[in-house]
Amino acid sequence: MPIRCEIVSQDRMVFEGDADIVVLPGTDGEMGILPHHAPLLTTLKIGIIKVRSGGKEEIFTVAGGVAEVQPDIVTVLADAAENVEEIDVARAEAARKRAEEILAKGVPTDSDAYLIMEAALRKSNLRLDAVKRYRHASAKPPRITD
Repeated sequence: MPIRCEIVSQDRMVFEGDADIVVLPGTDGEMGILPHHAPLLTTLKIGIIKVRSGGKEEIFTVAGGVAEVQPDIVTVLADAAENVEEIDVARAEAARKRAEEILAKGVPTDSDAYLIMEAALRKSNLRLDAVKRYRHASAKPPRITD
């Protein structure tokens, strides 16, 4: 019997379906959730969510949030989340470049702007790394034309 998994970001339902196991990036470490897991509420750090079902694995990036685990359902309320197959590489690279440029200007490390740019850089790096590591070979990169 599988466990139900729902991944919700601030603006949409990212994933909804049954899973054999859900692997979450908890703030205290990675955790695997199987059907009939004990109830649990945890915060999530920036990282990768893996949802496996019937030999198929779907990968999602998550930029923080919380997860509630019940014996028959895992609900992830993410600050931001997306399927690795949907990541816009050009947009992620542009965001990384912007953040690196702003940080290189010497923004004071105790300012809100520094923290925002540092978080944007971490998120962009996560998205780009996830594409390199997990995007299926059959997924074609976006075409760049001059």
